[in-house]
Amino acid sequence: MRALLLEWAGATPRLSVSAALARRGLVTTAASPAGTAVVVGWAGSARDRVAGARGLLDAFARPGASPRLPAGDYAAVLVCHDRILLVRDEQARVPLFFRESGGRVSAVSTSARHLGEGAELERRYFCRYLTGAAAQPHWELTPFRGVHRVLGGEVVELSLTGRLRGRVPEGHRRAYDPPAPAADVAGLGDAARDLRRALENAVARRLGKVTACHVSGGTDSTSVALLAARLLAAEPGGPGDLVLLAGRFGTGELAGERPYLDEAMEGVRLHAPGARLVSVDADDVSDFDDFERHAADADEPHAHAFRAPFWSRLHAAAAGLGCDVLLTGCGADPVADANPLHLHRLARTGQLRRMARQARAWASDGERGLRDVVTANVVRPALPLATERVTAVLGRRGTVLGGLGGFARPPWLRRDFARAHGYREASVAEARFVFGRRPEESLYDAANYIAAPDPLSWRRARQDGFLLSHPFLDPEVVATMRRLPAEAVFRPGRPKAVLREAMADLLPERIRGRTAKIPFDELYARGLRTHGDGLIDLCRSASHPLVMEMFDVETLCRAVREARLGLGDAYSWDRVNSALALVVWLEGIGRCHLTHDTAVPVISGS
Repeated sequence: MRALLLEWAGATPRLSVSAALARRGLVTTAASPAGTAVVVGWAGSARDRVAGARGLLDAFARPGASPRLPAGDYAAVLVCHDRILLVRDEQARVPLFFRESGGRVSAVSTSARHLGEGAELERRYFCRYLTGAAAQPHWELTPFRGVHRVLGGEVVELSLTGRLRGRVPEGHRRAYDPPAPAADVAGLGDAARDLRRALENAVARRLGKVTACHVSGGTDSTSVALLAARLLAAEPGGPGDLVLLAGRFGTGELAGERPYLDEAMEGVRLHAPGARLVSVDADDVSDFDDFERHAADADEPHAHAFRAPFWSRLHAAAAGLGCDVLLTGCGADPVADANPLHLHRLARTGQLRRMARQARAWASDGERGLRDVVTANVVRPALPLATERVTAVLGRRGTVLGGLGGFARPPWLRRDFARAHGYREASVAEARFVFGRRPEESLYDAANYIAAPDPLSWRRARQDGFLLSHPFLDPEVVATMRRLPAEAVFRPGRPKAVLREAMADLLPERIRGRTAKIPFDELYARGLRTHGDGLIDLCRSASHPLVMEMFDVETLCRAVREARLGLGDAYSWDRVNSALALVVWLEGIGRCHLTHDTAVPVISGS
């Protein structure tokens, strides 16, 4: 989706924005003596987007300025008197790309597909994409040769004529520096106070004029909704509008979530009696419904396109009520819990007895064996590719999906294609991103891209008028949890103990005490039963030449059949989903015509 476009008329920049997105408040333009700023999304506060855009412009316009990036969900183009800056926030929810050749940038847009129209496809990108979905949005490569991604937290500087001057990478201007582990955090109570304060600030930044909260009945989404209700109720001018949005299942295993969902809704309404409860019937939704449209229309291959039907239904309900923000609980699992990769640090520093003692406690907490805990949190981070190879050899036993993890080459990806276009290098880079030299720190970086269905949110933004926003992935929340020692927040048998303690005065009893949620496996199984044959036919009938060059189609079809029978696990199913989305996306490249919104000139270049 092209929310903004920067081009050059000769040596003069010409900047325009989408009229439809500007009307809906998703694109904000600000001008001052310092220059002009276009911000897609919001910076600083979702409610005062004009002030955020002006603040961003004023902070960067001063000669030699190197300010911190404000929190928010935004991509921005700042045209100052002596330079042009391309900026994205750390979370990198809003995309931003530029087309470059010979050190000169010829165009900037939020759509790689528009910039890459007619360009040769970049085969290295597809190897990068197929290694896993964690680092792919955090990688400069795009599907189109010559089109580059502005990375999260990065500032790209151009001359006024488009000459590329430099790129300041993530980490140099963080909104919140990750401090050293705190020595003054005595225990769970201190940690809980720190998390509560950071999470309240994160929710407050994201409140809109009409705020929707996705409520699932779990600890995470209920905590976000409760804090939103409290903050709105305390506003001096009267409480703002709050919508509690839930997907409700009346049959199947997910119907077991209804008692928790009802209690969560009522708990929130104690603090915001005027909140509107919207239950969306989702019994007839299954994964892969209308898969071709969801996967083909995406700007880039979208690994989670199979789950789009469920989220689309919730989005449509929120849009119908005029919501301008939709808050979720995404990200809490890796961020707001004790960090299990702390065990790797203990082993790395020679504290083996302490590691073994804590590993036993973790095993007891998760009802797993000690060997499984040590393998997952000590061995696999140290030797990720070797561990996957051994697991695949031991687990395959005649199946395609057996033993297939997150980094090893899936058997349907042709070996010669993988060798020619850097699959091994891509898998090493993915493993380093997920685990890094210090896996206990890399967890928080990787968490930013786990399970949040943001490409769908971006693609639907024109019709919905909002983007998903995730308070648990706010830079302040992540920095807070990064500094807390694992000993202060881990309690055997009580996952996310620090979050439960932080919200103890607000969470309903049933929600506070639950330790597990029913997964969405039923939707996935139902989707494959319903659409499996169609997905196989889709792969066999694919006409894009890169599909046959890249994939052994019959092996991929066999993987779909195995997944439909319930073979494999979450890792292997993710690999199948990614490959299917890529097949559909490639087919859509030649069939889907790009649409152009009416553009409003901001700097005309005339």
